[in-house]
Amino acid sequence: MKRLLTTFLVCALMLPAFAADDSTEVDRCENAGHVLKEILNVPEDIPQDLLDKAECVVILPSVKKAAFVVGASYGRGVMSCRGGISYTGPWGPPAMYALEGGSFGFQIGGQATDFVLLVMNPAGARSLLKSKVKLGADASAAAGPKGRTAEGATDIVMTAEILSYSRNKGLFAGISLEGSTLRSDGSANEKLYGKQVSARDIIRDGKVKAPACASELIALLNEKSPKNRSDPKSLK
Repeated sequence: MKRLLTTFLVCALMLPAFAADDSTEVDRCENAGHVLKEILNVPEDIPQDLLDKAECVVILPSVKKAAFVVGASYGRGVMSCRGGISYTGPWGPPAMYALEGGSFGFQIGGQATDFVLLVMNPAGARSLLKSKVKLGADASAAAGPKGRTAEGATDIVMTAEILSYSRNKGLFAGISLEGSTLRSDGSANEKLYGKQVSARDIIRDGKVKAPACASELIALLNEKSPKNRSDPKSLK
């Protein structure tokens, strides 16, 4: 018991060091574009009809997961949304976001995983723009279906506010992130844009222009999904 407790304390102290991210905000912004390009260029990954109905997309490259006595996940990335009052305009500049979560397990080791989250309605987008969101509690979340279309997806998936996907070692799958939290990364936004701006300032209020590092990401989204094909009634 004493040995187990000692191991627990040592690993708990190691987690902040593991979670530290040496990449810059520009790096994360650019990597988000690279990751999404690789994923969207594989036909059997994210269904096109779901991407076309998404109001926002969150890309979290290389989320790190440490699993010693207590597992913990930590990652940083970006969220880009369609412009306009009803999210029907072109994709706009990204806001920096952080994913944090915990899980229990006895595996030893670590792994890095890319995550892509589709925000499927304005309510989900508004939640993410206002405050920290606990997936599965503050916003309904589900593992996203794969394939060319979402035909055959369950009612739970089709009514979820956020659909999540993961890619690890070349394998791509829907994954549940329930229990994790997603929040705007205020200090990263300040570093990227050179001034204090909230996620809402960036995404909804047009107070900043898209940085050069986001050019690939925004161009890709506007190319792959130029029009919001959600039911207009769901956008009110």
